[in-house]
Amino acid sequence: MIPRLHERAHRPRRPLEEALGRPVSLNEGLTEHTVVAHWPGLSGFTLDDEQRIWTSAEWAAHLEDPYLEHPFAASPNDDRLAILHIEVRLHPDDRELTGPEWAESAHRLVRAAGVEVLGKEDGCRWVAVQAQRGRLDLIANLIHRDGAWHTPPADILRRLSGEARRIERDLRLIRVRGESPVRPAPTASAQLADVLARLADERDGPLAAVRGLIEHTAHRTARRPGAAGSAHSLELLARRIHAIQQDLDRTATQLVEPSAVVTPPATRRTERRSL
Repeated sequence: MIPRLHERAHRPRRPLEEALGRPVSLNEGLTEHTVVAHWPGLSGFTLDDEQRIWTSAEWAAHLEDPYLEHPFAASPNDDRLAILHIEVRLHPDDRELTGPEWAESAHRLVRAAGVEVLGKEDGCRWVAVQAQRGRLDLIANLIHRDGAWHTPPADILRRLSGEARRIERDLRLIRVRGESPVRPAPTASAQLADVLARLADERDGPLAAVRGLIEHTAHRTARRPGAAGSAHSLELLARRIHAIQQDLDRTATQLVEPSAVVTPPATRRTERRSL
């Protein structure tokens, strides 16, 4: 299983067409066999008595809507290239995965990429498209529902590659060898960015471990009579550590991400859809 990170784009239409292997259409409905997974907040756009199958054009517009809802949202580099496209291919001799297996792989990969946080429904919009044999495409808009910009971790390729190896093991897939999504000769900036990214890692980083211990201690302290002030101080300390993690991750991204030309915001409002 080889993950590939495409250059960020300003519109989701082309990534979606690459995922489908055909043009986006106003007439072609994409069922759950094609859109195998999506962001958890999509349920807020769905009513029980409404049509549940969107066309590929409606999916593209849904991914583009954050631009229109937050016309001033921009990355740390002041660009609006918010469309993240991750392509994953299986070994040519691998078996066909089932729908649930594709869905599980999609959720694991977007979490590894930092696009989705477990239990958080108001983050980035994303969809997983499985339209071509042995291929999965993950397309996300990095603008959150509240207008905040989500910056992927600087070591996103390393995280995707590591999760791909675990998925291969868990699903008994053929391990693809001979290719690596990580550059073989990283620059000095990339090496420094990798160090910072490891420190800021929300799952395995040392700051995450310290923060978790403080949060656990704060929770236990809050149960003790007369210790509310101490518990509150510990909670504030945990928040400060979380802010440091975010600053480190942002700095790591700035070290390796080249400056981009600012793309003007969309001027045409896309008609709201329902699923």
